[in-house]
Amino acid sequence: MPVTVVLGLGRSGLGAARLLARRGASVLVLESGDGPEHQRKAEDLRAEGIVVELGKALAPESFEPLVADCARVIVSPGIRWDHPTLNWLREQGIPTNGEISTAWEASRPIPWIGITGTNGKTTVTHLVAHLLERGGIDAPMCGNVGHSAAELALERFQDGQTTPQALVVELSSYQIESAPELAPAIGLWTTLTPDHLERHGTLENYRAIKRGLLERSAIQVLNADDPDLCAHAASWSSARWITAESRDAALNKGIDPWLWVEGDQVMQSSGALLDATALAMPGAHNRQNMLMAVAVGLELGLSGPSMEAALRAFPGVPHRLELIRRLNGVQWINDSKATNYDAAEVALRAVEGPLVALAGGEAKQGDASAWIAALQRKATAVVLFGAAQSHFQDLLLSGEYTGVVQCCDDLAAAVAAAQQLSQGEDCRAVLLSPACASFDQYRDFEARGEHFRSLTNSL
Repeated sequence: MPVTVVLGLGRSGLGAARLLARRGASVLVLESGDGPEHQRKAEDLRAEGIVVELGKALAPESFEPLVADCARVIVSPGIRWDHPTLNWLREQGIPTNGEISTAWEASRPIPWIGITGTNGKTTVTHLVAHLLERGGIDAPMCGNVGHSAAELALERFQDGQTTPQALVVELSSYQIESAPELAPAIGLWTTLTPDHLERHGTLENYRAIKRGLLERSAIQVLNADDPDLCAHAASWSSARWITAESRDAALNKGIDPWLWVEGDQVMQSSGALLDATALAMPGAHNRQNMLMAVAVGLELGLSGPSMEAALRAFPGVPHRLELIRRLNGVQWINDSKATNYDAAEVALRAVEGPLVALAGGEAKQGDASAWIAALQRKATAVVLFGAAQSHFQDLLLSGEYTGVVQCCDDLAAAVAAAQQLSQGEDCRAVLLSPACASFDQYRDFEARGEHFRSLTNSL
């Protein structure tokens, strides 16, 4: 029987291996590591009849004995899609698919609500899932947030389980490029700013990946307030545009919006739909996020009043402008999800200053000028930590930031420093908004945010 090879024992690899095995495939997992945790995961899979080989580098020699019998190779989002070994496999005629493809195949014909964008997609995903749940629609969320899509498919698409009415799926550019077959019933595109260029090479390549998902979507919902999306508005013939501004403002940009805001009311062509202040999350960007979620709710038959009630009950998104506590009149806010300059700049606009900002981690390519300008306006001090601290110190110096700059090796030291710096009577907040990936010291931004929560609550 031809074998399907799954690369890696990470969360997506484990989910894909189990899902494929349950669907009758012969599965072999190859993992480059061989430490105690890898051994434990391997034993768990072997107990389920899945073959695992540890210490296998992602190199042609690991696959040469398998070429004749390999049906396809399943790739985790963390592996570059243009990795030389993946290109070698394709030259041998072996298909390569992303982990997300296994969930797409297992969930047919259930409609997907696919959500992508540089920033905002996690908040929109949570909002859509919340609105649909409150509206009585069984539409669990998965993908680049919460459960991997394969894990959710493994849980919900099996004998004895009630099939969901839809899936709400956050999709990163890494996932989209590895699964060109994805064709959501509803596709949402929140924002587009330069990100992941170390992987995709150019903004044009990055944009094309995101655009491909929307072009394959039956219904397209786009954010008219995003400059890049707005600049390409003429190339979309049937998209549904939302704007947190007035209809006239959108018309002046050449866009006739489907949803807009007038006098704190969310409007559509038939009139007022719901109170735009129903969502308590701060910032104009969160009004955009709310409108995108409302657009999905309308498509699935939810009423304005029911969505307004649901929005008032929305608890917020972990690691995205999440208020951890108030201490001596200072708000401590976890925005660990801000992994690039643009997201961190949006957070600074949303939080009332003066504040102390914490930033650092694994730096990304991008234009830091707007972020530095926002720090100059809002932050009396910036505490830098992790691998990017010296790079960020140079950026702040060259950007003529005039506040206090303090460098720390890690987040624990940064939190302690921030507490000292926040003692001034004018300080309103301490904001962790790193403008960096987390991989220098954490497995992901969630782990970084949870550590910040723990450190903050122990003050």
